[in-house]
Amino acid sequence: MTATDSLPLRTGLRTRTLSDERLQFCRQIGVEDIFLDHRDPRGDVFADEGSHDEETITIDEGVVPSVSELVQARRRAEDAGLRLMGIQSLSYNVYGKIMLGKDGQEAQLETITELIRNVGQANIPILGYQWNPRGVVPMRTTQTERLRGGARGRGFDIDDLDRPYEQAPGVEREYSEEELWENYERFLETVLPVAEEAGVQLALHPADPPTIEQLGGIPRLFRDFEAFRRAMDLVPSENHGLKLCLGCFSEMPDTDVTEVIEHFGADDDIVFVHFRDVVGTWPRFTETFVDDDESNFDALAAIEALQAVGFDGVVVPDHVPSIVGDTEWGHRSRAHAIAYLNGLLSCTRATRQTN
Repeated sequence: MTATDSLPLRTGLRTRTLSDERLQFCRQIGVEDIFLDHRDPRGDVFADEGSHDEETITIDEGVVPSVSELVQARRRAEDAGLRLMGIQSLSYNVYGKIMLGKDGQEAQLETITELIRNVGQANIPILGYQWNPRGVVPMRTTQTERLRGGARGRGFDIDDLDRPYEQAPGVEREYSEEELWENYERFLETVLPVAEEAGVQLALHPADPPTIEQLGGIPRLFRDFEAFRRAMDLVPSENHGLKLCLGCFSEMPDTDVTEVIEHFGADDDIVFVHFRDVVGTWPRFTETFVDDDESNFDALAAIEALQAVGFDGVVVPDHVPSIVGDTEWGHRSRAHAIAYLNGLLSCTRATRQTN
């Protein structure tokens, strides 16, 4: 039992900076939990972060924050009344050679296992990761899809890509799907025993965008429901689960978000949730507001499904639209998303108590 096991389902935010201003803002809008996006010295930045504040951490191949640096980060959050629940994700720089079975994969495995040990010793419970071939195609083909009131959202359209199914520049050969599954299994066999010993939960994020088979000559393994079932069964561990991105799952054709929650929630495989919504599915879709009536799933139904399966972790609005007068990070838009989700949580808690 950890200190967070008795907490209810709740909202959180992801941030690359631990500046006093950012932490104060998070707490003021009703958040108690944060996930830290690291800074990559080669410029691979996660989330829509505009701040270049130095109060953050750096992770790269062979570059791992020390236990003392991670403890300092956790204490900065605690001093602001927040819990540092985890490291949001790993960049492709840290796992790309492992994924493709290239020379240098052993060094990357050493980086990841050292990071897991340090995260555990710093008493930070979660390490998110992706298994997504970066640089082959853009994650989004536009940043300026028009939403209500002139807000702008990020979108993807396969027709905007030039020959997407051909081998991409810089990809030296075509990779088979089973080859990537074998590399992934070896990765899990190496890192999961370390995570179990360190007391750290590893959380797998879907490929974004999802595809039917592959893009640019590299299969995107985690593109559908069945792939995640296989991933959870491949090397079973209580320290491995999903960074359940509802936006990504709703982008997948013929996929019901509520059924996904029910399946993986029943097996206690949900570590934390990315709560954003989308209009449309592969091969073209647009990110939108979490309260958009035209979006792919009902936010209230998703919250109720999470509560029904007993999920008591954190839901994070990972991407938000650009709205008038906002900052690059999206203070206004994130505050809107958090307020809406907190409102849904309050209503559903009251209903459950009444019943």
